[in-house]
Amino acid sequence: MLRISLLSDSHSHIDDKIMKHLETSDEIWHAGDIGDPTISDRLAEIAPLRAVYGNIDGSDIRSTYPLNNIFELNGLKVIITHIAGYPRKYNRRSQELIRQEKPDVFICGHSHILKVMRDPISGHLHMNPGAIGLQGFHQKRTLLQFNLKDGKIADLEVAEWPRWPA
Repeated sequence: MLRISLLSDSHSHIDDKIMKHLETSDEIWHAGDIGDPTISDRLAEIAPLRAVYGNIDGSDIRSTYPLNNIFELNGLKVIITHIAGYPRKYNRRSQELIRQEKPDVFICGHSHILKVMRDPISGHLHMNPGAIGLQGFHQKRTLLQFNLKDGKIADLEVAEWPRWPA
């Protein structure tokens, strides 16, 4: 069993309370808009990091992480990208990725809106962890954590913090 922490849209900021919360992670997945590479470096010190670049990320992040991260882990096929939309409203690039790859889980960020739902057409689980950074319109900073065992996601939890750190 693996403990996965999923976050997005750090926009160059993750405070120490959140970093402490991530210490139980076996892997950390970041769905883009990392911002400063010191953020990804700090995350990778806690656990192996799987990430993609987002629209605000510069060449330093883009040269390290792909636009799409497609992998299989413990029997679960995963796609992580940054800008995608939502089930029934995916952009064309994401529709094509889903059609070709047939993921069990499709992860994106960008919207700063936490959303987990089953795609009614393809059946995959759509996950957007919201935003963990300070930039944007979100009222709370959020991330998702779950266990991965035998190709299944279990014990899904939402962690949230006030918009502005104390």
